[in-house]
Amino acid sequence: MADFQTSTHRAKWIFTPQELVEKYKAANQRAIQTLEKYGTTQMEVDGDGSLSYPEPIVRDTADKHSRPKPLNIEEEQFMRVFYENKLREVCSAFYFPNKIQATALIYFKRFYLQWSVMEHHPKNIMLTCVYAACKIEENHVSAEELGKGISQDHQMILNYEMVVYQSLEFDLIVYAPYRSVVGFINDMEEFSGVNDGENQMFKDMQETARVEVDKIMLTDAPHLFPPGQLALAALRSANRMHGVLDFEQYLGSIVMRQNAEHNISQLTESLNAIDACVTKYKFPTEKDMKHINRKLKSCWGHSSHDEQKHYHTENKGSITIYKVFVIYNSQGRYH
Repeated sequence: MADFQTSTHRAKWIFTPQELVEKYKAANQRAIQTLEKYGTTQMEVDGDGSLSYPEPIVRDTADKHSRPKPLNIEEEQFMRVFYENKLREVCSAFYFPNKIQATALIYFKRFYLQWSVMEHHPKNIMLTCVYAACKIEENHVSAEELGKGISQDHQMILNYEMVVYQSLEFDLIVYAPYRSVVGFINDMEEFSGVNDGENQMFKDMQETARVEVDKIMLTDAPHLFPPGQLALAALRSANRMHGVLDFEQYLGSIVMRQNAEHNISQLTESLNAIDACVTKYKFPTEKDMKHINRKLKSCWGHSSHDEQKHYHTENKGSITIYKVFVIYNSQGRYH
């Protein structure tokens, strides 16, 4: 069985905060340079998955005010956050298990370490990441069925599939905190010496921790910390609610028993940093998204009328997904 300690996830996809900022800046800056050179940032994906830009355009240097304005770093983050939540809606509508949702979310996050949202629309990448996660987790659903989830052409998913794999550098095995939560709960029960009839409080704590992991996965924390620490942060938050055990004492026991590479103060500092990621998490307002979509459409050379139509379609996405949920539920599929 694969092990996180020897994985590409640990070796290549855990960063320092500064490294993460630099990656987002680099992707944003490249898109800005593309806009200056080509007059658009949107890359074209061919049927074989190859990428291309349109021909460069010659601008009137005096017409500076009509030039499209690129998204800034914060606006790009809002776009990613918005579509990460949409990704969850799609996974819930199809009754996909947590491991598929988590894998798709990590794929989506990694993709946008390599690219700007100005270059590839997050809706296309979101669906392709879900499709890829279904494949790697051996819970296959066809591109046609998935495309119906938000009324998209399934060919788009197939076109983007290789682009996503290449952007992930074909590192498709990922580690999410959900399994670690279960492992730690079992360890806590043994640590606390509870009997079988006394473990309901641990079951309640586990369920609360799962909800806390859901929150953590929407932040940058999965890029910054290993899944074991993400799980411990979720369990510590859950323990504050349920008061099941002395968590500091338990952390100390982990450090002692596992010969951990971090001491107790370093481990606590990491858990505090994960908590801070959750505290600082911001979801864009409707006003934010209208403004960002307007700028994004301008970068792609679309009219404001197209932008308004697209925005209203996006906001109807939850209704479309709900319809799919009802259809598949009635057919008894994807449970």
